Amino acid sequence: METTTVAANGLEFTVRLGGGDRGPVVLLLHGFPTDGSCFDEVVSRLHESDLRTVVPDQRGYSAGARPDDPQAYLLENIRADAIAILDALDIGYAIVAGHDFGGLVAWQLAGFHPDRITGLVAVSTGHPSAAASALADADQREKSSYIKDFLKPGAEDALLADEAALLRSLVPDDSVAPLTDRAALTAALGWYRANFTGDIAAHLACPPVDVPTTMLWSADDPYLGRAQAERSGRFVRSDFRFSVLDGVDHWIPQRAPAAVASEISLRSAVF
Repeated sequence: METTTVAANGLEFTVRLGGGDRGPVVLLLHGFPTDGSCFDEVVSRLHESDLRTVVPDQRGYSAGARPDDPQAYLLENIRADAIAILDALDIGYAIVAGHDFGGLVAWQLAGFHPDRITGLVAVSTGHPSAAASALADADQREKSSYIKDFLKPGAEDALLADEAALLRSLVPDDSVAPLTDRAALTAALGWYRANFTGDIAAHLACPPVDVPTTMLWSADDPYLGRAQAERSGRFVRSDFRFSVLDGVDHWIPQRAPAAVASEISLRSAVF
């Protein structure tokens, strides 16, 4: 893969590019607290299928894309970054795959920009409306309780204590390493602080999706339950596939990269 800097939406993003010259493009969007390298084992498999990949370190994670204004991390700005990156690379349309918070961005891209998105693979994270309805269940409220810790002013101190022991324990690989820098961590936490305060429903709002969609969920996910994933089909007006991985925790791109690549390849074949 080639790592380059892409100027987009008034910021500069670190972006990993790879694959063939003519195959369908796959835009891969990471979540918290990983950068785009969490997809390394996925993209190597996609390249074997002649797919092209675009993997940005998103707003807050790229050193050149860390605005000081907390409201700069609203989802509407983050999804605008993704479109601007595609524009800067002269890519008219793409399949989008997103994990964790990147899944919310991916859903919004498919919902708000169906002219640019040919297919969606949502990994772990269900449609925002499905996620909201799932919060009526005690199980999902408990799974989501960690968000309150990320909203606290001292969240950085807790995550970075003892050489970032807590932060490093969250993720099974080194894709968390850039956030051991305090400024980077504060910027990444800005996604939660901007979108899970104030009018949360408005921040997360997403239209029903009109593009072919796969929801890939893992049965051992401690943060995102089955209801929010399975109910996502109610908000897809095109082909919907619900795929479950047994014996896999939240970190699907790292734990089951072949499964992620397979689901993306299936969507590219449909396209």
